[in-house]
Amino acid sequence: MQNSGHGTTADDDPFDEGAGGLLRQPKAVWATAGASVVAFMGIGLVDPILPSIAKGLNASNSQVSLLFTSYFLITAVAMLVTGFVSSRIGGRKTLLAGLALVVVFAALSGTSSSVGELVGFRAGWGLGNALFVSTALAVIVGAAAGGSAAAILLYESALGLGMACGPLLGAILGDLKWRYPFFGTAALMAIGFIAITVFLKEQPKPARRTSLLDPLKALGHGGLASAAVSAFFYNYAFFTVLAFTPFVLNMSPYKSGGVFFAWGVLLAVFSVIVAPRLQRRFGSLKVLGGSLLLLAADLLVLGYGNHTTAIVCTVLSGAFIGLNNTVFTELALGVSDAPRPVASAGYNFVRWFAAAAAPFLAPKIEEWTDLHMPFVVAAVAAAIGAVIVAVRSRALTVRAGELEPQHATEDGVTVFAG
Repeated sequence: MQNSGHGTTADDDPFDEGAGGLLRQPKAVWATAGASVVAFMGIGLVDPILPSIAKGLNASNSQVSLLFTSYFLITAVAMLVTGFVSSRIGGRKTLLAGLALVVVFAALSGTSSSVGELVGFRAGWGLGNALFVSTALAVIVGAAAGGSAAAILLYESALGLGMACGPLLGAILGDLKWRYPFFGTAALMAIGFIAITVFLKEQPKPARRTSLLDPLKALGHGGLASAAVSAFFYNYAFFTVLAFTPFVLNMSPYKSGGVFFAWGVLLAVFSVIVAPRLQRRFGSLKVLGGSLLLLAADLLVLGYGNHTTAIVCTVLSGAFIGLNNTVFTELALGVSDAPRPVASAGYNFVRWFAAAAAPFLAPKIEEWTDLHMPFVVAAVAAAIGAVIVAVRSRALTVRAGELEPQHATEDGVTVFAG
């Protein structure tokens, strides 16, 4: 594998204190990055309060897990729509539309009187989040000062920070009442809406409009299809951890939030700092294949270990998930000859279906068998992802130089990867 990582060179140091340094960005970039943190917080927000929601709404574990299923099912389908929308109305309006939907549906989620209502409101939330996060990377890079390396790193940092802080916010507010995290998210996203309205100017529209079928046509490329299918199985394992483990740990919101905060910190560190270094040393496909196998082993130990072991393995899985997220993102960006927004939309369309399936199937598998089997299935899924990477390694190879940061400015839909 020739790809050396993110494509950042010594001459394009994102931590440089010059005009394009990480900390010297326009207010528009900070406003979008801040809203991105909150958007990603919404993914893991409900993690520590899942048992509380089940108790408050008299719902079963499998019913409450539909909060993830509805969210990500809509997200998957929306991936075919976001490029179509943003290429017609522009990035700024797409961001604002997504934020407005999140504010409305997050607030409505907090008013739910039944699990059915909450699942439906989470679906609307998923549509808004898809519109926002599918456009945020392109907007941040387009508005950034200097080179794009710092802007991309800032976006990835926002992703990691959001994934880490979401469970923490959910725990703090959810310990008071399970409805409060939803109201808190709505308030934070409203602040993000105001900040983007004030600080972000409209970005130039793409020269070519994206059709609804373009992402599906892009999947005809063997490399992109292989990356998408491998990511599908990986995402099943990933979201078994995220959506099912809180029921297994069965801890108070504070303790569960602490576990998933530590998990998110590892995810962020390994995604932003460790992954590029391992890629430069071993190559991206070796890192990806090895990380998927380690995730599979971690899931097996999690499923059969005692309570303390389950906590440790849950936190440790964040490291492997962070590595996988970074490498899968780069594959989606560079493996296909299709325009990057189109290719990554097709990739995301496939993989998010696994994020929708895992939260629904894992509790069902437990009901049909026992507590261990959902983790066995997730481990097998991760291993299948690794096998696909090994078998399709030639098709998945990205030529050196294809992922230089300036190329990533085209991408409006790769975002939260893995």
